Amino acid sequence: MRDSPVESADKKTMEIQDFLDQGEGKEEDKIAAWNLFQQAYELQMKGQLEEAVEVYKQSLDTHPTAEAYTFLGWTYSFMGQLNEAIEECHRAIRQDPDFGNPYNDIGVYLIELNQLEEAIPWLEKAMNAKRYENPNFPHMNLGRVYERQGEWDQAVESYKKSLALNPEYKTAKQALMRILTLMN
Repeated sequence: MRDSPVESADKKTMEIQDFLDQGEGKEEDKIAAWNLFQQAYELQMKGQLEEAVEVYKQSLDTHPTAEAYTFLGWTYSFMGQLNEAIEECHRAIRQDPDFGNPYNDIGVYLIELNQLEEAIPWLEKAMNAKRYENPNFPHMNLGRVYERQGEWDQAVESYKKSLALNPEYKTAKQALMRILTLMN
C-alpha cells in the first residue's frame, strides 16, 4: 500500500511546466491535457474513480505524459485493479524512463500482491531515477519489504535513509520507532 492518501496526494503535486516540457506537440494540446489531468485528479481525490479514469484517458489522448499514465495507474490501484495499475506504470516508464514515481508505484503494487522479492528491483530503480520529487518513498517502501521478510536490520537502514532524505516524513519515523521497539 502506498502511504496514506493525504501523503500520496502531496507527492502527486506537479506543475504545468512538467506537461509543457514533455515530448513533441502543440502547446495548446499540452495545456488542454494539463487541464484534463487536473480535473481527473480532483475527481480521484473525491473518490469518483470511474470518472477520474475516463478523464485521465482523455488527458492521455490529448497529450500523453508519464504523470498521467502514473496517476491513471494510481487510480486503478484505488479500485483494487493492481495489474492494470502496473501496466499503466509500464506505459509511464516507456513515456519517460527518468520519472521515478512509476518505478516506486510498481514496487508498492507488488508489495500489495505479496510479491516482495519482485518489488525490490523496482524500488531500487525508483531510488536511482533522475526525476523524482520524493526520493524518500522508495526507501520507506523497501523498508516495508525488509520488515515483512524479517530482515529488521535492513529495514532499519531503509527507514533511516528515508528520513535522511525527508526528516519530517512521519510514516518513516513511525516505522523506524516501531521496528526499533520490536528489536529491543
